[in-house]
Amino acid sequence: MFTAHVRVTLRPSILDPQGKAVQHALHELGMGSVESVRTGTFVEVRVDEPTPEAAEAVVRQACDRLLANPVTEDYEILALVPAEETAA
Repeated sequence: MFTAHVRVTLRPSILDPQGKAVQHALHELGMGSVESVRTGTFVEVRVDEPTPEAAEAVVRQACDRLLANPVTEDYEILALVPAEETAA
């Protein structure tokens, strides 16, 4: 069993209105040095596969087919670690 941490973000060429709103709010709070903000999504996926390679393949397929829009978003697998077994 493995846990994958995935970051999904809008491609740089895509306007990020939520990021702009956060940037504006930070400026209103006195943090005018914040030059830009881009928002995204963090996804944690637990995969029951025997090897890290098999687990990564499943996570990539999940990202390609559902978790990220291939037209407007990029994704990055930040970590793929053995999942902690929980005691029953």
